[in-house]
Amino acid sequence: MKASHQNLRGSEALRMQRAQEPEPLVIIVDDDAAVREGLSELILSAGFSPVSFPSIGEVLGSGALESPGCLILDVRMPGASGLQLQHQLVQSGNRKPIIFLTGHGDIPMTVQAMKAGALDFLTKPVRDQTLLDAVTVAIAADAVQRAEAAVTKRSMEYLETLTPRERSVLHEVAHGRLNKQIAFDLGISEVTVKLHRSNAMRKMHATSLGELIRAWEALPADVRETRTA
Repeated sequence: MKASHQNLRGSEALRMQRAQEPEPLVIIVDDDAAVREGLSELILSAGFSPVSFPSIGEVLGSGALESPGCLILDVRMPGASGLQLQHQLVQSGNRKPIIFLTGHGDIPMTVQAMKAGALDFLTKPVRDQTLLDAVTVAIAADAVQRAEAAVTKRSMEYLETLTPRERSVLHEVAHGRLNKQIAFDLGISEVTVKLHRSNAMRKMHATSLGELIRAWEALPADVRETRTA
């Protein structure tokens, strides 16, 4: 049941997010100008929007990383490496999908990149269709991630409007507790539980118990695990 809730939430949010965001960018970072030009032409021919940079420093200063889309990164470049950029993005909470494309890959490097969340690690020369398939998957993954992040942000904003007691009741409802059980645990009447539950539903913009549970599941795990008195 939980998985179906998550799938529904993701699909609903994805539709809303797509209507609000600009077209995704395929960000290419490679110190070889010929590689950048060739990849840009390939990406453009497939109907995507490419933008390229010769170094990690330039892409960091461009603001492009905040746009929807994905990254195609060379691993070894003068200055900061593609792996270093990946680490920096992970540390900052930016989950933009990364496709590594390199002529210098090895097994330890591949394992490191994939463990850190890289979507793919391709070795030059690579078939055009293989790369385009990876880009398609990466852009779709980014859209889902952004949609889910938007739902989480909205649910957190709604949660902040609840009183501590309403949050406590919501916590118990989300864990399948009955009104009489919640009333006993919190030392209040069932009528009061129903009132808090109704207020929580209204403030969370939920018109049914199912919507309330989905809004709850959209919250970060640490928030859901925190009990309020």
